[in-house]
Amino acid sequence: MSGTPKYKRILLKLSGESLMGGKEYGIDDDRLATYADEIINVAQGGVQVAVVIGGGNIFRGVQGVAKGIDRVQGDHMGMLATMINSLALQSALEEKGYFTRLMSAIKMEQIAEPFIRRRAIRHLEKGRIVIFGAGTGNPYFTTDTAASLRAIEIEADVILKGTRVDGIYTADPEKDQSATRYDRISFEEVYKKGLSVMDLTAFTLCSENKLPIIVFDMNKPGNLGRVIAGEPVGTLVEF
Repeated sequence: MSGTPKYKRILLKLSGESLMGGKEYGIDDDRLATYADEIINVAQGGVQVAVVIGGGNIFRGVQGVAKGIDRVQGDHMGMLATMINSLALQSALEEKGYFTRLMSAIKMEQIAEPFIRRRAIRHLEKGRIVIFGAGTGNPYFTTDTAASLRAIEIEADVILKGTRVDGIYTADPEKDQSATRYDRISFEEVYKKGLSVMDLTAFTLCSENKLPIIVFDMNKPGNLGRVIAGEPVGTLVEF
């Protein structure tokens, strides 16, 4: 990353599905390594980086419910899936020589630290990449909500939601070719137009705590660095 970063501390939200790459299930090694490179690049530029990853490439609680699994049990299974992805990202980052910490909302002493807000902030201040796993630790909440909550708790400057599309559109660009992308949009406009950015709980948390969101294409090399440098990449949701 070149130039002075616009943001000092970020929370990067990645979907579990994004780790699949071209696969139908699981983790694509090349995609994982690429993400690790992108994250390390911005961390080396002096940005404090926290990450939350979903678990949809392995298990989604909502899908489990549709197949007869109890909702609470299904959500806990989804939280464990996020830990698998978090461990994979931690390994990829450390293999490239970067210091990390994995913090879990569910006690797993053998593989992760418990989430403690002050400790998480201290890790970030020391330049470690911090990965938050197991969602909020509670059923009925998505990893989007976990990302919003953790970002607020660590006093992040922005949530960066890395997706496979390059921003927020007037309609689903994969279904409607006439859809146009917003460069900037307010929280109020998102509410009024019923646009899909995050689930409502997560989005409301950000809105009430005045935490901006940037939705961008994480799969385009260099995009993460460009977003943090303040370039007009993706869609900024602001006040």
